[in-house]
Amino acid sequence: MTDNIENVSEDYFFYKDDITIEELLDKVKSNQFSKVILYHNDLKLLWKEFKWFFKIEKAAGGLVKNKKEETLFIYRLDTWDLPKGKIEKKESKKKAAKREVKEECGVNKLKINKKLPTTYHIFQRNNREVLKITYWYSMTTKFIGELVPQVEEGITAVVFKNENEIKKALENTYGNIKLLFEKL
Repeated sequence: MTDNIENVSEDYFFYKDDITIEELLDKVKSNQFSKVILYHNDLKLLWKEFKWFFKIEKAAGGLVKNKKEETLFIYRLDTWDLPKGKIEKKESKKKAAKREVKEECGVNKLKINKKLPTTYHIFQRNNREVLKITYWYSMTTKFIGELVPQVEEGITAVVFKNENEIKKALENTYGNIKLLFEKL
């Protein structure tokens, strides 16, 4: 969504006045476009209208580096990912991010350095559209113990990866994780 129409391709660009949110979502679901940009001059109004179509789920996670500057990855559903999870009631985003890293990977001694871009993705659960908003944080750790995957969450591996290993992992990850690394 944007309120800036400079430098956008018409292939996947739509004016809100020319298309409904339902029509736009149908185009995305049909894999007609790998991405879409929706324009309206009032971004707050557009965002409010867009969110109305979804159950909102908020999550937080971490891009965690160790002393060797390696990045922590989890392997779940045959895909490399970063640790993240649902924010609990009355829990801050930062506390949720640290808790999720600890639960999913067994890593503690976490220090949040800065906030990273927020990502959004849409999926279906129980025949309902869900918009997952994930708040990301750059973290460091002095942890040197054994990494422990949270198997009850479907995580089968937890590893710290160097730059070459990260490039390979990004070939088998989600678009939002690639986007996060592109924005670093």
